[in-house]
Order: sequence, then C-alpha cells, then structure tokens
Amino acid sequence: MRRFALRTGLRWKVSLAIAAVSTLVAVVLSLVVHNAARVSMLDNSRTVMDERVKVAQRWYEQSRVLGFGAKLDDPHLPEQLKKEAWRGQRATYLEDSGTGTPEVWASVPLRNGKVLSVHTKFQDRFAVLNDLDRVLIIGSVAVVLGGIALGVLVGDQLSRRLRKAATAARKLAEGDSEVRVRESIGGRVRDETDDLARAVDGMAEALQQRLEAERRVTADIAHELRTPVTGLLTAAELLPPGRPTELVRDRAQAMRTLVEDVLEVARLDGFAERAELQEIAVAEFITRRVRAVAPDAAVNVVRDAHVSTDPRRLERIMGNLLANAARHGKPPFEVTVEGRILRVRDHGPGFPEELLKDGPSRFRTGSTDRAGTGHGLGLTIAAGQARVLGARLTFRNADPLMDGGEEGDEECRGAVAVLWLPESAPTNTGSFPIIEVPD
Repeated sequence: MRRFALRTGLRWKVSLAIAAVSTLVAVVLSLVVHNAARVSMLDNSRTVMDERVKVAQRWYEQSRVLGFGAKLDDPHLPEQLKKEAWRGQRATYLEDSGTGTPEVWASVPLRNGKVLSVHTKFQDRFAVLNDLDRVLIIGSVAVVLGGIALGVLVGDQLSRRLRKAATAARKLAEGDSEVRVRESIGGRVRDETDDLARAVDGMAEALQQRLEAERRVTADIAHELRTPVTGLLTAAELLPPGRPTELVRDRAQAMRTLVEDVLEVARLDGFAERAELQEIAVAEFITRRVRAVAPDAAVNVVRDAHVSTDPRRLERIMGNLLANAARHGKPPFEVTVEGRILRVRDHGPGFPEELLKDGPSRFRTGSTDRAGTGHGLGLTIAAGQARVLGARLTFRNADPLMDGGEEGDEECRGAVAVLWLPESAPTNTGSFPIIEVPD
C-alpha cells in the first residue's frame, strides 16, 4: 500500500516554527506580566486597607465616628481576622476566589474589646488589570503575526534560493553543462546554500570532465577500430565461399555494427547533435517504415498527427525499438500510433527490473530471459536520439488490467516502449521542450 506523504514547503515550515516560538514567548511573557501586576495590585490593596483601618481607628478613638465605611464587630468578618484580633494584632485579609474582583479586609482590636474593620473590593483598580490583559492579548497576537510574517520572508528567501538551485541541478542532469548552480541562485547572502551550490558545481565539473574524457576515449577507440574492421570486411569478401567464410563475414559485420553504434553513442553523449526538422504525417511515416523493417509487426492507428521532427532520427528510434523487441521479445509485435504518442510492444518476458528502474545502459543486456545476445546499445541510442528530438522515451512492462486482459493472462505479457513526441520542435540552439508524462 502506498503511504500518503504530506509535503510542505520550507517557507511554511520556517514560518510555523517562528510562529510557534513567538506564541510560546508571548504567552509566557503575558502570564508573567499578568501575575506580577495582579500580585502587585493585591499587595498594594492590602497596604491601602491597612492604612485605612489605622486612620479609622484614630477617628473612632478620638470622636467615636466610624470613617471609611468601618464597622464594629462585623458579623461577616473572616475567622482569620477574628483570631488575630483576639491575639491583639492588626491584620489584613484577602479573599480571592480566582474569578471576579478580590475582597480585601482589614481589622484592628480596640481598647473596649470590640473589633473595628473595613472592607472593600477595589473594583476600579482591578478594572485596570482587565485593560492590561486586553493589551497583552493584542500585543501577543501582533507578535505572533509579526513572527509569521518574518518567517514567511526568511523562509521564502531561502526557499527561492533552493528552488533556483534545484532548477539549475535539473538542467545539469539534462545535459546543460554551461549551467552553474552558484550563478543561478545569485544574491549577496552568503550562507549554507552557497556552500551547497559550490559543492554541486564542483561535482558537476568533475563529473563533466570525467564523462568528456570517457567519451573521447570511446570515440578514439571506435575511430581506431573503424579502419581495421573495414579492412577485415573487405578481406572477408575475398575468401572462397563456404561455411567458415560466412561465419567470418557475420562476425566482421557484427563488429562493424558495434563500432558504428559506439561512435553514435559518443556523438550523442557530446550533446552536439542537432535535429534536421521536417513536417511529417506520423501515421503514414510510421506505417511505411515499420513495413520496411518489420513486415510482421501490426500497426494500429488510433489517431493521426502532423509533427515537425527529424525523420531519420525517428526512423532510427523505431528501428532500434523493433529490433530490440525481435531480439529479446516474442511475437506478435504491435506498433500503435496515437497522435504524438508511439507505442512498440512485444509479448515476451518484459523488460528487466534494472532497465525499468535506471533506464537503458550501454553494454547491459538485462536478465538472462530477455538477453543473451546484443551489446545493450540499441535502447541507449534510441533514448539519445529521442533526446535530440526533444521527445521522451519511457519503458514499462505490460499490465493485463491496463491492456485489456485479465490478471495472470499470458497473452497480455510483454514489454512496452512509449515515445512521446513534443508539441513543439527543438530549437536551433539545442534547447528542448519539457514533455509531461502522466503517471
């Protein structure tokens, strides 16, 4: 079962991280400020009530007048204050339920044995605390929004540089040796992205030099072999008729074909090949060429199309695909034309897993049930010629459920090569259109 993977951009990850940190800091600071302000107000309220009860005591003892709302032997006086009064102590008491405005009491014992007390809620003072809470909430929201904006700005800059680096790396992978990641990302910022870009550029240059050296060696060897192989073929023609002569001629011709294929691969690897474009009707062209190289293959035209392409290279691709099917697959062979999409299918054991995973590779002929002959250059050349045309060549094995059969149906086995011709032809500068291949 395929797992669902949630993919999020670096910009949003950075934004969420900064937002989370900003939220945590804002909440912690708001709680600290709120609690500190509340404790300060409560302490201040108790101090004020203590001063009030002392003034009320002096007034009462001098004039027998109760001021500041003072009461004598208040029946609602908290038990803690009664106990302190029995001990002859002046005291304050805070009654805080956690909700609403706290009630503050203050009491003092008199000489006549009575207890004078004052009681208030200080609603005006604690209304200021509610205003402070609103300010803290607004400030916290502003900090979080500012953190998100900063995260988006920082993350977007980093994400943009990484996307440019990825685009440049893809161009390098497609064969554009002139692209440099460090130049593509630009900017004056010097960070880890620059280190990554320089490392990729260094790796690309080293790989390009190695591939160029390998290509030159391959081309030089093939060129050196071309003359003696041609001489060998000429000498084989002078031999007297017979079975030994046929074997020599056959092996000499196979060697010549190999040398020509190696030279063609070397030219394709150099990315110097350019298509000579002509307007062709795909169905008519493919039908005529298939009839010439593989008369037993069936051609099915679902939909015709007119394209601007290189007929010689397209013929080379189809010839290699049909030759590969004849060598490694089993009949019947089918060629399907569906507009710009060309399919070549056989009913053999299918492509090996290595080819499906990594693509065609020179001098690798696959598994023993689909190989044993050939030198593995046919599909490599086909893929290289497709690149010159700006096309995309894909490989898969036939699926009975996708190809009109039932599960386990032997008739629906086989290898399927699909050539996706582009809607626009490659330009004279050698740039190729991007072919979107559906899953």
